[in-house]
Formats: sequence, structure tokens, C-alpha cells
Amino acid sequence: MFLAAMTIMVFTANIAAAQEETTEAAPAETEQVAEEAPAAESAVAEEAPEEIPLTQALKTKFIEGGAGFMSLIIICLIIGLALAIERILYLTFSKINAKKLVAQVEEAIKEGGIEKAKDVCRETRGPVASIFYQGLLKYDQGVDVVEKNIVSYGSVQMSKMENGLSWISLFIAIAPSLGFLGTVIGMIQAFDDIQKAGDISPNIVAGGMKVALITTVGGLIVAMILQIFYNYILAKIESITIDMEEASIDLVDVLTKNCK
Repeated sequence: MFLAAMTIMVFTANIAAAQEETTEAAPAETEQVAEEAPAAESAVAEEAPEEIPLTQALKTKFIEGGAGFMSLIIICLIIGLALAIERILYLTFSKINAKKLVAQVEEAIKEGGIEKAKDVCRETRGPVASIFYQGLLKYDQGVDVVEKNIVSYGSVQMSKMENGLSWISLFIAIAPSLGFLGTVIGMIQAFDDIQKAGDISPNIVAGGMKVALITTVGGLIVAMILQIFYNYILAKIESITIDMEEASIDLVDVLTKNCK
């Protein structure tokens, strides 16, 4: 019993001593971790990559995609945007208040007859005024002839508004086609590099495929941008066409009512 009691006392003393050593070592380790933390943060901050400007990134991708095909794609974008902006400006200036013009023509007919109504149409811009003027020119031949002349000249104005849209649609189709062509040629060059190396290296395959796919991305982006402008132009043409049709019907009614 005495030996057992001594053994328990010695074992308990060893456990207490170990706990005291652990408690003393813990603050030291905490201080060491606290000292190492700022150093680790500074190292991570130093290793963090610098932000590349957007223009520099685009320039890098342009060079990686190949100057030949990427230049053709950029040319499609520039010419397509120029044509689209020209159409948008033309249609914007062609848009007028058609109902207001009909009221002015009716008032002019009441005050000074057909000739004064012609003057109002000549002084007003846009296809609606041009259609009105062409219709008034044939008034002496009857309202039926006026209506037919309005319909015929309306087709002419529609052709003028749609001028250049075929070129925009052409660039929408060509841009992704050039991108796909650049991709195919890039893949052929990648396989040529593999054949020269005599081994399928991941670096060779990945590099060639990356360069090839950049042209496809560029072509698709250009096509999407031009498609948005193309649909916007079609919407404006449709709006002006509706105004032309409604205003033409109103003009015929005005002529039938005031010029018997």
C-alpha cells in the first residue's frame, strides 16, 4: 500500500510538471506565430500579381491571336460600326412627328390650297414629308392617283432607309467566319509543331490551341456587337414605316375631305 501511494504521488507530480511546461510554452508559440503572421502577409502581398490595364490585356490578346486574322476582324468591326452609326443618324433625323405634319398640311390646304401644302412639305425633312409632296404633285389627277403615287414613292423611301444594311449583315457573317478560319489554321500550325517536336507536349498543344481560339472569340464578339446595332436599325426603320403608313392614310382622308 505504501509503494502504491508513493507511485501515485510521483505520477501526479509528473503530470502537473508537464502541464506547467505546456502552459509556459503556449505563450511562446503564440508570440512566434504572431511574429510570423505579418511576414507571411507581406510575402503574399509581394507574390500577388499586379493588375494589368484593359488596353494592355486587349493588345496582348490581339498579338497572341495573330496580327493577320485579328486585323481583318477589327476592320470588319470598324467598317460595320461606321455604316451602323451612319444609318442611325440618318434614321434619327428622318423621324418626325407625322401627326403634326398632317395637321400642318390640312391647315395649309384650308388657308392657301395645294401649293401652300407643297411648301410645308418641302420645308419639312424626312421620308414622310417627301411622300406627302409626291402625293400632292399628282392631286390634279385625282385622289386615287395620289394614293397610288404615295404607295409607289413609299417603296422608294423604304429602299433609302435600308441602304447599307446588306453590308452590315455581310460583316456580321464574315467576322465569325474569319475567326473560325483563324482557329483552323492555328490548329494546323499546332499539329505541325507537334510533328516537328516528335512528341505530344502539353505546352505545345495548349499554346497552339490558345492562339487558335482567340481569333474565334474576337470574331464572335464583333458579330454580336454588329448584330445589336443591326437590330436597333431595323427597329427604327419599322417605326418610321408605321408612321409613313398611318400618315399616308391621314393625308388621303384630308385631301378627300378638303379638296372636292
